[in-house]
Amino acid sequence: MEQILQYFPDLTDTQRSQFAQMDEVYRFWNSQINVISRQDIDTLYERHILHSLGIAKVIQFNPGTTVLDVGTGGGFPGVPLAVMFPDTQFHLVDSIGKKIKVVQEVVLALGLKNVRAQQVRAEKLDDTYEFVVSRAVTRLTPFVGWVRKSISRNSFHGLKNGILYLKGGDLDEEIQELGRRVHTYELSDYFNEEFFTTKKVLHVPLV
Repeated sequence: MEQILQYFPDLTDTQRSQFAQMDEVYRFWNSQINVISRQDIDTLYERHILHSLGIAKVIQFNPGTTVLDVGTGGGFPGVPLAVMFPDTQFHLVDSIGKKIKVVQEVVLALGLKNVRAQQVRAEKLDDTYEFVVSRAVTRLTPFVGWVRKSISRNSFHGLKNGILYLKGGDLDEEIQELGRRVHTYELSDYFNEEFFTTKKVLHVPLV
């Protein structure tokens, strides 16, 4: 929790409480339905919550924004972002039902009113969103193919509507394969922990 406050000192009391609750809530539900590795549950705040909030260092979602989290797993990056941006609506989807069950229980426990979680493949969705977020579910090229039609043309941020993708490592080949402009933000510019040395947020404009 101290890591969150170090990088985001201006949280409201409600946000502080919700972030503080995450440790207990995720430990309980992860013991019922394993969505985070046993090793990673002990680094929940750094490797899952703070990592998710890397997107909040790149963009401040305006009130009324709609965001789709594809392949959310246990609720990352969607749940931490929903706490950070209570006036933004988040739709968290995953094809695996037990993961969505955990997300729904976490959302309920945290009292989040701006999140809906659904077991569905991204390609099947008909709604549109200003942004799609995700954590490295696949290579960029197929991912863009899955979600391109889900991006709204209604752009009202400094960053153009599109994908905000959390991924690590050497991504030059993958970006070249995509064949379109990608803006890269190094998370090591925002967070000091060694874990973030090669971690990035990729912004792929799609409007």
